[in-house]
Amino acid sequence: MEAQTKIWLSSPHMGSNEQNYVDEAFKTNWVAPLGPNVDLFEESIENHIGDDVHVAALSTGTAAIHLALELLGVSHGDEVICQSFTFSASANPIMYLGATPVFVDSERDTWNISPELLEKAISDRISNGKKPKAIIAVHLYGMPYKITEVKEIALKYDIPIVEDSAEALGSTYNNANCGSFGDIGILSFNGNKIITTSGGGALVTKNLNFKNKAIFLATQARDDAPHYLHSHVGYNYRMSNVLAGIGRGQMEVLDDRVAARRSNFEFYKSRLAHFPEIEFLNEPSGFFSNRWLTCILTPSYEKRERIRYALLADEVESRPLWKPMHQQPVFKDYPNYSDGTSADLFDRGLCLPSGSNLTTEDLERIVGLISKELTK
Repeated sequence: MEAQTKIWLSSPHMGSNEQNYVDEAFKTNWVAPLGPNVDLFEESIENHIGDDVHVAALSTGTAAIHLALELLGVSHGDEVICQSFTFSASANPIMYLGATPVFVDSERDTWNISPELLEKAISDRISNGKKPKAIIAVHLYGMPYKITEVKEIALKYDIPIVEDSAEALGSTYNNANCGSFGDIGILSFNGNKIITTSGGGALVTKNLNFKNKAIFLATQARDDAPHYLHSHVGYNYRMSNVLAGIGRGQMEVLDDRVAARRSNFEFYKSRLAHFPEIEFLNEPSGFFSNRWLTCILTPSYEKRERIRYALLADEVESRPLWKPMHQQPVFKDYPNYSDGTSADLFDRGLCLPSGSNLTTEDLERIVGLISKELTK
């Protein structure tokens, strides 16, 4: 029997011009960091997000969060509120700076940070003499968090927001693009994201001084001098001109990639709608998700695992939803404000293959395997 072709959860999907921009870098010998592709890639992101944002292209989205926190003055001994239901890269940079993460659980409408628990956490930390220095809120799986409510709370307590849009390029809230809502936003172009530069990220801000300082810190904090002079600790976080060439080509097909992933979601939803035990995350009014990953909720942990193993046996990659940060061994002793929402989502949730290069045959195969398991 012929082996089945592997179906990946979210594989890179190249367009037509990425190779041309990379070739241009080689032909002009711009293979060192920085160069024309970096400038033009940043400009393309700025044009997409709009709202007068400034963008600094970096080596990773994690680097962008690290720099964002440093720009906001986070340092050793401070506390930073972080959405618990997310990937560890949202929280790790807090630790880089010697600060303490304070984890806040999710709400059911978007699976993102709960405004109610956020305000409870802030009030409690202040009553304990420790006002948080920043809030890291995440647009999980491309679904915007409750921006209006979270922003109102942040303004009430005068706490800046780091808007983690690593998974949300192409998503919007009330027709405005994600990445434009926080004091500082971050993007990721990792290989599994909706567009990729192989590895890469970006810092997004309306504050030009923040962008300039981010670039300064990301290029080893070299002072303006004919020799190497350093009055600050810096990092090697800038994106290379070669990878930025890939990014330029990817930005040209972003709208197509969003459309394809949203089409995947609609396919899964329509074909699995007759199974009442399967739940999908729907868009609240005014929310537009890029549907980076299509996720389902199953009736139980056991049912989720049976579906996951059935897919795995047929060479189809799927993955449980993020394990909450407050349940992770590395973070288990840090403060958390939880009501069990993210723990339940993790137990019952499964990410389905969602790449923009999936074929109808791929989708039929996946749905067939899930349906077979649900009818047992």
